[in-house]
Amino acid sequence: MRRPIRLLLVSLGGVVAVALVALALACGTSGCTTLGYLGQSVRGHLELIERARPVSEWLADAQTPPARKRELAAAQRIRAFAVRELHLPDNASYTRYADIGRPAVVWNVVATPELSLTLKTWCFPVMGCVGYRGYFDKAGADALAAELRAQGLEVDVYGVPAYSTLGWTNWLGGDPLLSTFIAWPEAEVARLVFHELAHQVAYAADDTAFNESFAVAVERIGVKRWLQAQGDAAALREFDAVQQRREAFRALMLRTRAALAALYGSHEPDADKRRGKVELFARMRDEYRQLKAERWNDFAGYDAFVARANNAALAVQGAYNDGVPAFERLFERDGEDFERFYAEVKRLAALPKAERHATLRAP
Repeated sequence: MRRPIRLLLVSLGGVVAVALVALALACGTSGCTTLGYLGQSVRGHLELIERARPVSEWLADAQTPPARKRELAAAQRIRAFAVRELHLPDNASYTRYADIGRPAVVWNVVATPELSLTLKTWCFPVMGCVGYRGYFDKAGADALAAELRAQGLEVDVYGVPAYSTLGWTNWLGGDPLLSTFIAWPEAEVARLVFHELAHQVAYAADDTAFNESFAVAVERIGVKRWLQAQGDAAALREFDAVQQRREAFRALMLRTRAALAALYGSHEPDADKRRGKVELFARMRDEYRQLKAERWNDFAGYDAFVARANNAALAVQGAYNDGVPAFERLFERDGEDFERFYAEVKRLAALPKAERHATLRAP
């Protein structure tokens, strides 16, 4: 028996481990994730759990720096608000904290063909198929990226500050607060906690766009309410300014993706598509520089993304944002009642994918 399987059996134990191994074996060569990859995923999460301690212990520890104690206390207030006001799950998640000593918890790899915005997908036991593959070790992500580029695909590798196990590991302590994001401004910590807890409310297999857009909608609604509840006018103004930048940037990316999709779907020769693609990316970068000069002064928050932007980066960015307005409209139609909203999202998640998206887009 290979080590990843032994690790699963020893660390997860019993029926759950056997079921995961059986699912992984059943994938065979059909495009599902390999056992080696599954092993690094399980091992990486277990390392997080081993590092995590209850927030109460960090707060009581005289060795914990005062700044970190303030950040952890704020995170607990945010989590309590999420449960009380946003009706998000009240479980073990975000009641523990881990200092992991690296800038990202996971590095995601995404890929598309040269003349397409369709993300390559990978299939996982239980979770279904998604348009990315995550690694706890950046070297593993870079190695996969090199393989995909050698196949002629366009690739993006980006660090992720947190992820959700969809509540499946609450019996192991849940998803912990991490050093990768705990020092962010409170509004950004709230955004992340609300987003990840939303993934525990509803999840549609094989539908990254639905899942991420729902979570982004919850985080946007939640952060606005959090800041209003704090009564911090300055923080609310800053949040509104950040939101305006996000909206302007998303609009630019949406225009670029739409133009690229039209180009790739045309009957033009591939050589003409390649030239058009170069022109569209150059135009996007010019518009971004103009946007910064006219409205954002020295703000450089999107510089790195724009510098490396390719089909893969734009495709995954769309998965997180394009469906958000539809979820926000749904929340309003449900009377801004979170329980009704979540019930409707769960109902949609259970529908066939095409019907789900058609229903969500309906006026």
